[in-house]
Amino acid sequence: MSTGELLDIEPLELKFPFELKKQISCSLQLSNRTDSYVAFKVKTTNPKKYCVRPNTGVVLPRSACDIIVTMQAQKEAPPDMQCKDKFLLQSVKVNDGVTAKDITAEMFNKELGNVVEECKLRVVYVAPPQPPSPVPEGSEEGSSPRGSVSDNGNINGSEVASVTRSFDEPQDKSVEARALIRKLTEEKDKAIQQGTKLRQELDMLRREGSKSQGGISFMIVVIIGLLGIILGYFMKKT
Repeated sequence: MSTGELLDIEPLELKFPFELKKQISCSLQLSNRTDSYVAFKVKTTNPKKYCVRPNTGVVLPRSACDIIVTMQAQKEAPPDMQCKDKFLLQSVKVNDGVTAKDITAEMFNKELGNVVEECKLRVVYVAPPQPPSPVPEGSEEGSSPRGSVSDNGNINGSEVASVTRSFDEPQDKSVEARALIRKLTEEKDKAIQQGTKLRQELDMLRREGSKSQGGISFMIVVIIGLLGIILGYFMKKT
């Protein structure tokens, strides 16, 4: 802050967050330290580059005034982001009731005996804030491991094969399981058919055995045993 006899000026450096092809503005505050009306005028070494609103005006006693300085869009950045532009703010006491329309160039002419207070302001370019860098994948705690990717953006061949196997193996096992179930079902049906056929033959043998009791009893026992063995075998497989 510059503390003169007439005005306090904040800040003394006009800082612009420099960006190419973009208009940038900053503010300047003038505070009247006196009980008098104070007129001001803003000059710059590069008037085509900057727009100052207002560039002239009157600050009432013990009050403040804001000035907006806008830098026009630039097509290229200066070397080392250094700017040689400067501003000059002139202030002078004027009669009470004077307005901005009443201000003339003669008011700031020292040769006419006017007491003119002057303050030089520098222009500073500031680099715009950088966005936060993205967090690399896989660096967060608890994150699942990810497959590596080659420089051209393709997944490595070994990982492709691994992924392919992970999809193919369950399908192969599912096909094998269905085939096994189908085979066991067919064998079970055959066993049931054979069991039905054996029961029918057993009934026939019983009917015939009622007519002729003899060695046929031993055959019946053997058939019944075979039937039990066959049914038990197929029931275990299913």
